[in-house]
Amino acid sequence: MLNKIKLIIAREYLTRVKKKSFIIMTFLGPIFMAALMMVPYWLATKDRDLQRIEVIDETGLFLDAFENTSELQFKDGHEPIIKAKAKLYESDYTAILHIEEISKGSEVKIYYKKQPGFTTISKIERKIEGVIRSAEIQRRFNVNKDQMSKIQPNISVKPISIDVDGQEESKSVAIMSGVGYFAAILIYFFVFMYGIQIMRGVIEEKTSRIVEIIISSVKPFELMMGKIVGIALVGLTQFLLWSILTSVVYSIIMSVFGGDVESVSQTTELLKEAGAKGMENPLKLLKDGVQSLPLVQIFLSFLFYFIGGYLLYGALLAAIGAAVDSEADTQQFMLPVTIPLLFSIMVAQIIVDDPDGALAFWLSLCPLTSPIVMMVRVPFGGVEVWELILSMILLILGFLGTTWVAAKIYRTGILMYGKKITYKELWKWLFYKG
Repeated sequence: MLNKIKLIIAREYLTRVKKKSFIIMTFLGPIFMAALMMVPYWLATKDRDLQRIEVIDETGLFLDAFENTSELQFKDGHEPIIKAKAKLYESDYTAILHIEEISKGSEVKIYYKKQPGFTTISKIERKIEGVIRSAEIQRRFNVNKDQMSKIQPNISVKPISIDVDGQEESKSVAIMSGVGYFAAILIYFFVFMYGIQIMRGVIEEKTSRIVEIIISSVKPFELMMGKIVGIALVGLTQFLLWSILTSVVYSIIMSVFGGDVESVSQTTELLKEAGAKGMENPLKLLKDGVQSLPLVQIFLSFLFYFIGGYLLYGALLAAIGAAVDSEADTQQFMLPVTIPLLFSIMVAQIIVDDPDGALAFWLSLCPLTSPIVMMVRVPFGGVEVWELILSMILLILGFLGTTWVAAKIYRTGILMYGKKITYKELWKWLFYKG
């Protein structure tokens, strides 16, 4: 039995890794991934068009209130708004900010010849609201500007876990959430991408009638197991190659374009500013946050649920492929299979907010949802060892069970052509003997 499964695994693996499409995507994928990582960096360091805004303040509250940045420059104007608007296209200004008498719910108008972005509008709104709030506090409570400037509370909540022995450890909720989301999304896409390949492979074999020869030599369970594991190894090979090559390509791009002196100086200034305000170095926070994670547990759990989730759903998708004659007929069966995965992604935010709650616990045990939910929970470090082991055992049993179900459907469905299959028909196939 094992020898036959090994032969099927080798066949599935070698036929796919030798394809031109596999080789091309293996080398192009890292380039695309590195480009996706570099685009935000490039946009962040790219010089943006400077916006010059003339501020015509009829209230007298906003004199020199707006701070200039590398992208925004404000200058107080002293002429009537009618004249300013008439001269707009002759001046260097890109917009005119007109502040009339301010009252609750009033509107401030900005006239432009170059559309200000959402961020620009938001900055102006926050500044105006802040100035009005300060002025109102000063008026009501007789507080001057110097006293107001000293009221700058800089408070942050720092989560610290305490174990049963009283040992304390600092945690970063943002980093734990980010790692959990990333691992979950990666598993989600991997399951779909390579699970669909299994389904298509089964449909191709069925339509080409090759399977009629293969099925005479091996049992359906052996064929199904070999096919699922073989394609899983293809996916794992491509994933590892993508990880290595993406790192290499990204390092090369960073060495060529990452030495931008201006961007480095801007980063340095930001860090100095953060220090001046009493904030910790964000790079140090990131480093400390990553080091506080259970990295070994995250890595080992990711490998297990990465492969286990694929194997489980790969078996279900293979069963769908065996039951239909064409890919167009798969839609009616795909929804029930994909609902648990989609549900897992949808409840990820709830899991992040309460990683040790009842919903997180039960979903991390259910084989259909555990690959996503458990990977969201693990970075938080609150998963007991027995929970993790039980979840893994149930996932293995779930894979074996779905493979058995897929083999039963495969055995009957692979030789049936031209018949519209229903759920009632599939149920009968599970109990056919022979």
